[in-house]
Order: sequence, then C-alpha cells, then structure tokens
Amino acid sequence: MNSFVDQNLPVKFEVMNREDAEGTGALHFFGEKYGDSVKVYYIGESLNEAISKEFCGGPHVERTGHISKLEIYKQENIGKGKMRIYARFV
Repeated sequence: MNSFVDQNLPVKFEVMNREDAEGTGALHFFGEKYGDSVKVYYIGESLNEAISKEFCGGPHVERTGHISKLEIYKQENIGKGKMRIYARFV
C-alpha cells in the first residue's frame, strides 16, 4: 500500500449506469442504496487497469500521494479465510 502512496497515482471517477458499474468489478455494498447513475472511483490512469475501484463512498483525494503512509500493527484471523487488519498512519 505504501508503494501506491509513493507512486502518487491519480484518483479519478467515471459516471455510468449502475449495471455497467457493477460489470467493472467495482467494490460496492449491496446494503447501500445507489441510484440508476453512479460514480465509480478508481486509482490509476484508466478504469480497466485500476489498482482499486469502487462505487462512490466519498470523500476522495486527488492523488494517492496526498495521504500518509500506513503501518499495519496487528492482524487477526476472524474465520472463513477472512483477516481483520489494524493499521495507523505514520
């Protein structure tokens, strides 16, 4: 993750209908209510080659270099192949 901060990658978005947005593989939460048109934010130069993409949950930075580096200080196995990760800004 810190390497992405160092790369100072752009954070961009595209507006599209919800069905197309779901087709991009963008992370979204089904419990949330989304309209027919959604913003998909992504990190990188293009949506197809993005290192991360998700439905708008706001707020957003313009570049990854605008955030601090993280330190993972604890990990827990919470079952069924899931991990809880604790991190802090350094």
